[in-house]
Amino acid sequence: MKDFIAIGDCTADELRELLHLSVQGKQIDKLGGRDKSLPGKTLAMIFEKASLRTRMSFQIAMTDLGGHAVYLKPEDVGIIGDREPAKDMARVLARYVHGIMARTYKHETLIELAKYADVPVINALSDWSHPCQAMADILTMYEHCGDLEGRKIAYIGDGNNVARSLAFACAKFKIKIAIASPRGYELDQRSLDMCNDLMPETAVQLNDGFEAAKDADIIYTDTWVSMGQENEKAERVDDFKKGNFQVNSELLSYAPPRAKVMHCLPAYRGMEITDEVAESDRSVIFDQAENRLHFQRALLKKLLFQNPKAKRR
Repeated sequence: MKDFIAIGDCTADELRELLHLSVQGKQIDKLGGRDKSLPGKTLAMIFEKASLRTRMSFQIAMTDLGGHAVYLKPEDVGIIGDREPAKDMARVLARYVHGIMARTYKHETLIELAKYADVPVINALSDWSHPCQAMADILTMYEHCGDLEGRKIAYIGDGNNVARSLAFACAKFKIKIAIASPRGYELDQRSLDMCNDLMPETAVQLNDGFEAAKDADIIYTDTWVSMGQENEKAERVDDFKKGNFQVNSELLSYAPPRAKVMHCLPAYRGMEITDEVAESDRSVIFDQAENRLHFQRALLKKLLFQNPKAKRR
């Protein structure tokens, strides 16, 4: 693994190794230990979009590993390609740092950064994929459900980048996923086909949240209006409110009592999830948020320490 751009690019063995490193690193962290694998290493963090969890988890992970992170806020970089071509930015930053993490609007920007940078590039979110979030989700599911193979996630919400990455992760870890979205907001058929090609009968698209919740080990949701979709807010909220797409007590009654609730945050209480459910003992939302840190640390160690693309200064 030279870069981390999309779950579908990785083998199941590579993802299992990252999961194992995350579990191991979290155990060391809880015991007060520190793995200083990256002394003198620097990570450039490019943000076209603002973020709380992504910035904090990557920056703290680099500090924990003995390295350093440089935050390039939206005002510094603008939209990559408008202010400066991605291929130029990639080659300039690669002369300064040992790795590049980027949170971009367009997935193509990540692909171009990875093509031209001779240091590892990490996708911290694009319109196509959110692979770091998906792996933190898998770590959380592993902690709360144990063995992953044969488990089921009910994803209730927009068929967006989060749903897509989660579906690919499910295919790699042999988990089933039922995605329930209003008509017009489904995950694209190509992504569903690709997941089911990786593992038959992994992903199914539904238009009823109650049906998706049946037999689920995890009930997962995300915002109905992502960053950059603000001008669609009224229409989106109206469309999602028409069906069974809010994670509330009634929807949970269709799921087994063992089912846990996940949300990648930020959560809009009273919209895609109720406050009652988010604060209930079935919610593992904040374990999930914490696991962003443990996964990022494992990923950085793997990419910047054990990667042939990593610089040896």
